[in-house]
Amino acid sequence: MDPSLPLLYSWTKRTREVLLAYAESLPPEVYTFEHRDFAYGSIRNIQAHVADCYLSWVGHYGLRLEQYEGAFEVPGPQDAQAMRAAFREVDRVVEQACASFIQPDEVFELIRPGRDRLQVTQRWLIMHPITHEFHHKGQLLALGRILGHPLPAGGDTDLVLP
Repeated sequence: MDPSLPLLYSWTKRTREVLLAYAESLPPEVYTFEHRDFAYGSIRNIQAHVADCYLSWVGHYGLRLEQYEGAFEVPGPQDAQAMRAAFREVDRVVEQACASFIQPDEVFELIRPGRDRLQVTQRWLIMHPITHEFHHKGQLLALGRILGHPLPAGGDTDLVLP
């Protein structure tokens, strides 16, 4: 596998750490509060969805690990510490993929029952959940702000520096 993917994922993990620490600082009732105007409803559910995305695309479709089909059906882990453990599992799966994907740019057909067939690559299977995570990061922080718990001053959730 191209060595840039493990490097990019390491930056993603370091960036994610800011959000995991933020989630752990929230009162449990804020972390799990269901806001009907937000996709997935709560900070917990957003994080569970992100973890599920990695485990589904990389673990189930990329590595063909059946245990990750519908891995973390929302709501998923119930508290921020359990969510941190879920992301350790995500890290193991992505690291396994980075070590075992040997044809990163060879196009293959991905078949999802009941859905369109997709033409993807192993590199895409890793990059898609990374970009998806950053998309949802903004939603998570906006929801926290609306609930009266903005990210503390000086907190930066942009991509970490190399």
